[in-house]
Amino acid sequence: MRNRGAAWTLVVLTPLIAELALGSTPVRMAWLVLLWMPVYGAGVLLIRELVARRGRGWPSILLLALAYELVEDGIGLQALTSPHLYDAASWGARVLGVNLPYLEANAIYHAVFTVCIPIALTNLLFPAHRGRPYLGVPGTVVAAVIAVLGVGLLRTVTLSEDPGYQAPPAFVLGVVVVVLALGVVALFVVPATRGRAADPAGTAAVPSLGFLAAASGLATLVFFGLSFPVFGAEQPAFTEGLTVLIPMAVTAVGVVACYRYLTRTASSPAWTPRHTLALIGGALVAHSVGGLVIMAHTTVDRVGLVVIIALTVIGLLLVDRRLRR
Repeated sequence: MRNRGAAWTLVVLTPLIAELALGSTPVRMAWLVLLWMPVYGAGVLLIRELVARRGRGWPSILLLALAYELVEDGIGLQALTSPHLYDAASWGARVLGVNLPYLEANAIYHAVFTVCIPIALTNLLFPAHRGRPYLGVPGTVVAAVIAVLGVGLLRTVTLSEDPGYQAPPAFVLGVVVVVLALGVVALFVVPATRGRAADPAGTAAVPSLGFLAAASGLATLVFFGLSFPVFGAEQPAFTEGLTVLIPMAVTAVGVVACYRYLTRTASSPAWTPRHTLALIGGALVAHSVGGLVIMAHTTVDRVGLVVIIALTVIGLLLVDRRLRR
């Protein structure tokens, strides 16, 4: 039982959400999404297929999402160590040649908006295949090959934006080792989740749909405010030098707290797919609002993001209507 329609949905949704809906790929250059589809779409599809085949769950997906960030920004873009690309080196706390604030911000961003939300949204659209592989073994191998080629394509494109820079070989080798270690832990050490029953005694009360949407939206905006330079600032949260470590620590604590709360709440028998959609919806809308502040530089970019926000709301309402029926 395979579902290639679900696989293609995930492949297309991933770069649309991660790049276009944020504005990092502006609407006036929307064709670039086709270039990002191999690394984004095939990469996240590969993560989802490996986790499904091993019978693992969200903890494994999050570990592989971290591996994804290391591959994309450490090997493909090489922005983790570049002294020039995206001005990441000026964000402060550049330690041993690594742009730490940029690493934390993009690790969290990719975990949520590149990996988890596209997978969760596809699960809602294709509920019969939740937890099952979308592809056979040959299809999974093809996805892996395309993802690797996508990283190469990303590197080729970046050479024109950051000419002459090459990450230190020792760093690239270290990234490969860490990525392999994360893969082993995620797929072979983290316990399987199949057949586990919810424990009502260990769950939290399920809030309303409106509260979830508002809370996830607010959390997203706070994350952007703490993790990215905004309103002309050179460093995140208007910090200077190593003081950027303070908002970094606050962000890390907040992420852990949100994860623990959602893990408990979503395990409640009262949690429904509509709660998942509300959580996703608030984050998606706020993420595009954040893009208006951080990424949009022209009137066309801003209008494009406003249109994307409107289309996102319409799409969410249509999915919610489908879930209610």
